[in-house]
Amino acid sequence: MQGFLTEEQIRILREAHYSCRLRKSADRIKAILFLNEGFSYEQTAKLLMLDSITIRRYEKQFESVGVDGLIECRYFGSHGLLTKVQEIGLIIHLKNHTYQTVKEICSYAFTHYRKSYSVEGMTHLLHRMGFVYKKTKQVPGKVNLEQQEVFKKAYAHLKQSKKKEDRIYFVDATHPQHNNMPFYGWIYKGATKTIKANSGRRRLNLNGALSLEDMTIIIRSEQTINTEAMKQLVLDIENKQPKGDIYLLVDNASYNHSYEFTDFLKLHPRVHARYLPAYSPNLNVIERLWKFFHVKHRNKYVEKFKEFEKETLYFFKHIHRYDTELKTLLTDSFQTISI
Repeated sequence: MQGFLTEEQIRILREAHYSCRLRKSADRIKAILFLNEGFSYEQTAKLLMLDSITIRRYEKQFESVGVDGLIECRYFGSHGLLTKVQEIGLIIHLKNHTYQTVKEICSYAFTHYRKSYSVEGMTHLLHRMGFVYKKTKQVPGKVNLEQQEVFKKAYAHLKQSKKKEDRIYFVDATHPQHNNMPFYGWIYKGATKTIKANSGRRRLNLNGALSLEDMTIIIRSEQTINTEAMKQLVLDIENKQPKGDIYLLVDNASYNHSYEFTDFLKLHPRVHARYLPAYSPNLNVIERLWKFFHVKHRNKYVEKFKEFEKETLYFFKHIHRYDTELKTLLTDSFQTISI
Protein backbone atom coordinates (compact mmCIF):
# COMPACT_ATOMS: atom_id res chain seq x y z
CA MET A 1 0.00 0.00 0.00
CA GLN A 2 3.07 2.21 -0.21
CA GLY A 3 2.68 5.63 -1.84
CA PHE A 4 -1.12 5.90 -1.66
CA LEU A 5 -1.07 9.58 -0.66
CA THR A 6 -0.86 12.41 -3.16
CA GLU A 7 1.74 15.16 -2.66
CA GLU A 8 -1.09 17.53 -1.69
CA GLN A 9 -2.38 15.08 0.95
CA ILE A 10 1.14 14.67 2.37
CA ARG A 11 1.53 18.44 2.59
CA ILE A 12 -1.83 18.82 4.35
CA LEU A 13 -1.02 16.04 6.81
CA ARG A 14 2.35 17.56 7.66
CA GLU A 15 0.77 20.98 8.19
CA ALA A 16 -1.88 19.35 10.38
CA HIS A 17 0.78 17.56 12.43
CA TYR A 18 2.74 20.79 12.89
CA SER A 19 -0.29 22.67 14.22
CA CYS A 20 -1.75 19.73 16.15
CA ARG A 21 -2.10 20.18 19.92
CA LEU A 22 -3.31 16.68 20.86
CA ARG A 23 -0.96 13.71 21.03
CA LYS A 24 -3.60 11.20 19.90
CA SER A 25 -4.35 13.21 16.76
CA ALA A 26 -0.61 13.55 16.06
CA ASP A 27 -0.21 9.75 16.37
CA ARG A 28 -3.01 9.17 13.85
CA ILE A 29 -1.36 11.49 11.34
CA LYS A 30 2.07 9.90 11.81
CA ALA A 31 0.55 6.45 11.39
CA ILE A 32 -0.87 7.35 7.96
CA LEU A 33 2.42 8.97 6.89
CA PHE A 34 4.40 5.90 8.02
CA LEU A 35 2.04 3.55 6.15
CA ASN A 36 2.43 5.72 3.06
CA GLU A 37 6.23 5.29 3.33
CA GLY A 38 5.83 1.51 3.19
CA PHE A 39 6.01 0.62 6.89
CA SER A 40 3.90 -2.38 7.91
CA TYR A 41 1.13 -2.17 10.50
CA GLU A 42 3.41 -3.87 13.01
CA GLN A 43 6.38 -1.56 12.31
CA THR A 44 4.19 1.54 12.55
CA ALA A 45 2.66 0.30 15.80
CA LYS A 46 6.12 -0.31 17.28
CA LEU A 47 7.33 3.17 16.30
CA LEU A 48 4.29 4.83 17.90
CA MET A 49 4.18 2.45 20.89
CA LEU A 50 0.66 1.33 19.94
CA ASP A 51 -0.84 -1.96 18.70
CA SER A 52 -1.44 -2.95 15.08
CA ILE A 53 -5.23 -3.06 15.58
CA THR A 54 -5.19 0.64 16.47
CA ILE A 55 -3.09 1.41 13.39
CA ARG A 56 -5.61 -0.41 11.17
CA ARG A 57 -8.43 1.58 12.79
CA TYR A 58 -6.60 4.85 12.04
CA GLU A 59 -6.24 3.75 8.42
CA LYS A 60 -9.98 3.05 8.13
CA GLN A 61 -10.77 6.44 9.67
CA PHE A 62 -8.60 8.13 7.07
CA GLU A 63 -10.12 6.12 4.20
CA SER A 64 -13.67 6.97 5.26
CA VAL A 65 -13.43 10.64 6.29
CA GLY A 66 -9.97 11.87 5.29
CA VAL A 67 -7.78 14.12 7.42
CA ASP A 68 -10.72 15.35 9.51
CA GLY A 69 -11.22 11.78 10.69
CA LEU A 70 -7.72 11.78 12.19
CA ILE A 71 -8.04 14.99 14.17
CA GLU A 72 -10.05 15.53 17.31
CA CYS A 73 -11.69 18.93 17.35
CA ARG A 74 -12.24 20.07 20.92
CA TYR A 75 -12.81 23.71 20.15
CA PHE A 76 -16.24 24.98 21.17
CA GLY A 77 -18.41 27.05 18.89
CA SER A 78 -20.74 26.92 15.92
CA HIS A 79 -20.97 23.82 13.76
CA GLY A 80 -20.62 26.11 10.75
CA LEU A 81 -16.94 26.82 11.41
CA LEU A 82 -14.01 25.67 9.32
CA THR A 83 -13.08 22.02 9.29
CA LYS A 84 -9.53 21.11 10.25
CA VAL A 85 -8.58 20.63 6.60
CA GLN A 86 -10.01 24.05 5.78
CA GLU A 87 -8.06 25.56 8.68
CA ILE A 88 -4.87 24.07 7.26
CA GLY A 89 -5.77 25.51 3.87
CA LEU A 90 -6.28 28.91 5.49
CA ILE A 91 -2.91 28.65 7.29
CA ILE A 92 -1.15 27.91 4.00
CA HIS A 93 -2.95 30.82 2.33
CA LEU A 94 -2.11 33.30 5.12
CA LYS A 95 1.55 32.27 5.10
CA ASN A 96 1.69 33.40 1.48
CA HIS A 97 -0.71 36.37 1.60
CA THR A 98 -0.64 39.12 4.22
CA TYR A 99 -3.87 40.90 5.14
CA GLN A 100 -3.97 44.14 7.09
CA THR A 101 -7.37 43.62 8.70
CA VAL A 102 -9.23 40.68 10.21
CA LYS A 103 -12.30 41.74 8.24
CA GLU A 104 -10.47 40.95 4.99
CA ILE A 105 -9.70 37.43 6.26
CA CYS A 106 -13.36 36.97 7.24
CA SER A 107 -14.29 37.90 3.68
CA TYR A 108 -11.78 35.39 2.27
CA ALA A 109 -13.12 32.61 4.52
CA PHE A 110 -16.67 33.30 3.38
CA THR A 111 -15.76 33.53 -0.33
CA HIS A 112 -13.67 30.34 -0.39
CA TYR A 113 -15.24 28.18 2.33
CA ARG A 114 -18.74 29.68 2.67
CA LYS A 115 -18.17 29.98 6.42
CA SER A 116 -19.19 33.19 8.18
CA TYR A 117 -17.02 34.55 10.99
CA SER A 118 -17.30 37.66 13.12
CA VAL A 119 -14.15 39.75 13.52
CA GLU A 120 -13.91 38.55 17.12
CA GLY A 121 -14.35 34.92 16.14
CA MET A 122 -11.77 35.12 13.36
CA THR A 123 -9.30 36.88 15.70
CA HIS A 124 -9.66 33.99 18.14
CA LEU A 125 -9.13 31.49 15.32
CA LEU A 126 -6.03 33.32 14.06
CA HIS A 127 -4.45 33.28 17.52
CA ARG A 128 -5.25 29.59 17.90
CA MET A 129 -3.63 28.84 14.54
CA GLY A 130 -0.44 30.63 15.63
CA PHE A 131 -0.81 34.01 13.94
CA VAL A 132 -0.06 37.34 15.63
CA TYR A 133 -0.61 40.92 14.51
CA LYS A 134 2.76 42.61 14.07
CA LYS A 135 4.70 44.85 11.74
CA THR A 136 6.07 43.50 8.49
CA LYS A 137 9.86 43.50 8.21
CA GLN A 138 11.33 45.78 5.59
CA VAL A 139 14.08 44.34 3.39
CA PRO A 140 16.01 45.98 0.55
CA GLY A 141 14.05 45.78 -2.69
CA LYS A 142 17.19 45.12 -4.74
CA VAL A 143 18.47 42.22 -2.65
CA ASN A 144 20.09 39.48 -4.75
CA LEU A 145 19.74 35.98 -3.32
CA GLU A 146 22.26 34.48 -5.73
CA GLN A 147 24.96 37.00 -4.79
CA GLN A 148 24.35 36.29 -1.11
CA GLU A 149 24.91 32.58 -1.69
CA VAL A 150 28.11 33.29 -3.65
CA PHE A 151 29.40 35.44 -0.78
CA LYS A 152 28.63 32.76 1.83
CA LYS A 153 30.57 30.16 -0.16
CA ALA A 154 33.50 32.57 -0.65
CA TYR A 155 33.48 33.40 3.07
CA ALA A 156 33.48 29.70 4.02
CA HIS A 157 36.42 29.10 1.67
CA LEU A 158 38.35 32.08 3.08
CA LYS A 159 37.70 30.95 6.64
CA GLN A 160 38.93 27.45 5.85
CA SER A 161 41.98 28.39 3.75
CA LYS A 162 43.41 31.33 5.73
CA LYS A 163 46.45 30.86 7.97
CA LYS A 164 46.07 30.52 11.72
CA GLU A 165 47.38 34.03 12.43
CA ASP A 166 45.19 35.66 9.77
CA ARG A 167 42.04 37.46 10.88
CA ILE A 168 38.72 38.33 9.23
CA TYR A 169 37.08 41.60 10.32
CA PHE A 170 33.49 42.63 9.70
CA VAL A 171 33.54 46.41 9.19
CA ASP A 172 30.71 48.95 9.27
CA ALA A 173 29.61 52.32 10.62
CA THR A 174 26.64 53.32 12.77
CA HIS A 175 25.18 56.68 13.76
CA PRO A 176 23.52 56.69 17.22
CA GLN A 177 21.19 59.66 17.66
CA HIS A 178 21.15 61.78 20.80
CA ASN A 179 17.45 61.21 21.24
CA ASN A 180 15.01 58.62 22.49
CA MET A 181 12.58 57.11 20.01
CA PRO A 182 8.98 56.02 20.75
CA PHE A 183 8.64 52.25 21.08
CA TYR A 184 6.02 49.56 21.60
CA GLY A 185 5.44 48.33 25.17
CA TRP A 186 2.73 46.99 27.49
CA ILE A 187 0.88 50.08 28.78
CA TYR A 188 -2.30 50.12 30.85
CA LYS A 189 -5.37 50.68 28.67
CA GLY A 190 -6.34 54.34 28.50
CA ALA A 191 -3.03 55.52 29.99
CA THR A 192 -0.25 57.40 28.17
CA LYS A 193 3.38 56.53 28.71
CA THR A 194 5.82 59.38 28.04
CA ILE A 195 9.58 59.33 27.46
CA LYS A 196 11.96 62.25 27.63
CA ALA A 197 13.36 63.57 24.37
CA ASN A 198 16.15 65.96 23.43
CA SER A 199 15.81 68.86 21.06
CA GLY A 200 17.88 68.75 17.88
CA ARG A 201 19.16 65.79 15.90
CA ARG A 202 22.83 65.48 16.78
CA ARG A 203 24.36 62.08 16.29
CA LEU A 204 27.61 60.20 16.72
CA ASN A 205 29.54 58.66 13.84
CA LEU A 206 31.06 55.36 14.91
CA ASN A 207 33.24 53.24 12.68
CA GLY A 208 33.91 49.70 13.84
CA ALA A 209 35.54 46.37 13.12
CA LEU A 210 34.73 42.96 14.61
CA SER A 211 36.76 39.74 14.48
CA LEU A 212 34.72 36.69 15.46
CA GLU A 213 37.73 34.44 15.96
CA ASP A 214 39.00 36.21 19.09
CA MET A 215 36.08 38.64 19.58
CA THR A 216 38.29 41.67 18.96
CA ILE A 217 36.13 44.80 18.69
CA ILE A 218 37.61 48.11 17.57
CA ILE A 219 35.48 51.27 17.64
CA ARG A 220 36.38 54.78 16.54
CA SER A 221 34.34 57.98 16.92
CA GLU A 222 34.69 60.26 13.87
CA GLN A 223 33.45 63.66 12.72
CA THR A 224 32.22 61.92 9.59
CA ILE A 225 32.61 58.48 8.02
CA ASN A 226 34.70 58.82 4.88
CA THR A 227 37.89 57.50 3.29
CA GLU A 228 40.07 59.10 5.96
CA ALA A 229 37.99 57.45 8.69
CA MET A 230 38.45 54.06 6.99
CA LYS A 231 42.22 54.58 6.74
CA GLN A 232 42.43 55.37 10.46
CA LEU A 233 40.38 52.26 11.29
CA VAL A 234 42.73 50.11 9.19
CA LEU A 235 45.74 51.52 11.09
CA ASP A 236 44.08 50.66 14.40
CA ILE A 237 43.38 47.12 13.19
CA GLU A 238 47.00 46.72 12.07
CA ASN A 239 48.23 47.88 15.48
CA LYS A 240 45.91 45.39 17.16
CA GLN A 241 46.87 42.63 14.72
CA PRO A 242 50.67 42.83 14.18
CA LYS A 243 50.97 39.39 12.54
CA GLY A 244 49.19 37.67 9.71
CA ASP A 245 46.97 38.94 6.93
CA ILE A 246 43.85 41.01 7.61
CA TYR A 247 40.68 40.54 5.59
CA LEU A 248 38.15 43.37 5.78
CA LEU A 249 34.53 42.53 4.90
CA VAL A 250 33.08 45.90 3.96
CA ASP A 251 29.92 47.20 2.31
CA ASN A 252 29.69 49.09 -0.96
CA ALA A 253 29.85 52.64 0.41
CA SER A 254 31.61 54.96 -2.04
CA TYR A 255 34.56 55.56 0.32
CA ASN A 256 35.27 51.81 0.40
CA HIS A 257 35.67 51.85 -3.39
CA SER A 258 37.50 55.18 -3.66
CA TYR A 259 40.87 55.37 -5.41
CA GLU A 260 42.32 56.95 -2.28
CA PHE A 261 41.32 53.95 -0.15
CA THR A 262 42.40 51.29 -2.67
CA ASP A 263 45.75 53.09 -3.15
CA PHE A 264 46.13 53.21 0.64
CA LEU A 265 45.60 49.44 0.84
CA LYS A 266 48.38 48.90 -1.71
CA LEU A 267 50.75 50.44 0.84
CA HIS A 268 49.48 47.97 3.45
CA PRO A 269 49.92 44.59 1.74
CA ARG A 270 48.68 42.62 4.77
CA VAL A 271 45.23 44.18 4.43
CA HIS A 272 42.73 42.90 1.87
CA ALA A 273 39.24 44.30 1.25
CA ARG A 274 36.42 41.90 0.41
CA TYR A 275 33.08 43.43 -0.57
CA LEU A 276 29.72 42.27 0.69
CA PRO A 277 26.87 41.91 -1.83
CA ALA A 278 24.85 45.09 -2.27
CA TYR A 279 21.84 45.51 0.05
CA SER A 280 22.91 42.66 2.35
CA PRO A 281 23.34 43.99 5.91
CA ASN A 282 22.28 40.53 7.10
CA LEU A 283 25.72 39.24 6.04
CA ASN A 284 27.64 41.80 8.10
CA VAL A 285 27.83 40.44 11.65
CA ILE A 286 28.80 43.79 13.18
CA GLU A 287 25.27 44.99 12.33
CA ARG A 288 24.10 42.74 15.17
CA LEU A 289 26.50 44.50 17.55
CA TRP A 290 25.03 47.89 16.56
CA LYS A 291 21.51 46.53 17.14
CA PHE A 292 22.58 45.15 20.52
CA PHE A 293 23.83 48.60 21.51
CA HIS A 294 20.60 50.29 20.42
CA VAL A 295 18.52 47.80 22.43
CA LYS A 296 20.61 48.37 25.57
CA HIS A 297 20.41 52.16 25.21
CA ARG A 298 16.93 52.42 23.73
CA ASN A 299 15.20 54.28 26.55
CA LYS A 300 18.11 55.95 28.28
CA TYR A 301 17.74 59.72 28.55
CA VAL A 302 21.00 61.69 28.57
CA GLU A 303 20.57 65.45 28.59
CA LYS A 304 23.90 66.64 27.18
CA PHE A 305 25.42 65.42 23.92
CA LYS A 306 28.94 65.21 25.39
CA GLU A 307 27.64 62.96 28.13
CA PHE A 308 25.82 60.85 25.53
CA GLU A 309 29.06 60.47 23.57
CA LYS A 310 30.99 59.58 26.73
CA GLU A 311 28.47 56.92 27.78
CA THR A 312 28.34 55.43 24.28
CA LEU A 313 32.11 55.08 24.02
CA TYR A 314 32.24 53.67 27.56
CA PHE A 315 29.71 51.03 26.51
CA PHE A 316 31.93 49.82 23.67
CA LYS A 317 35.15 50.14 25.66
CA HIS A 318 33.69 47.73 28.22
CA ILE A 319 31.70 45.64 25.76
CA HIS A 320 33.12 42.39 27.14
CA ARG A 321 30.84 42.79 30.15
CA TYR A 322 28.24 41.34 27.80
CA ASP A 323 30.31 38.38 26.57
CA THR A 324 27.70 35.84 27.66
CA GLU A 325 24.98 37.52 25.58
CA LEU A 326 27.26 38.28 22.64
CA LYS A 327 28.62 34.74 22.40
CA THR A 328 25.41 33.47 20.84
CA LEU A 329 24.56 36.70 19.01
CA LEU A 330 27.83 37.35 17.18
CA THR A 331 28.26 34.28 15.00
CA ASP A 332 28.67 33.73 11.29
CA SER A 333 25.43 31.81 11.00
CA PHE A 334 24.17 34.06 8.25
CA GLN A 335 20.49 34.61 7.60
CA THR A 336 19.66 34.93 3.92
CA ILE A 337 17.24 37.74 3.07
CA SER A 338 14.89 37.03 0.19
CA ILE A 339 11.79 38.75 -1.13
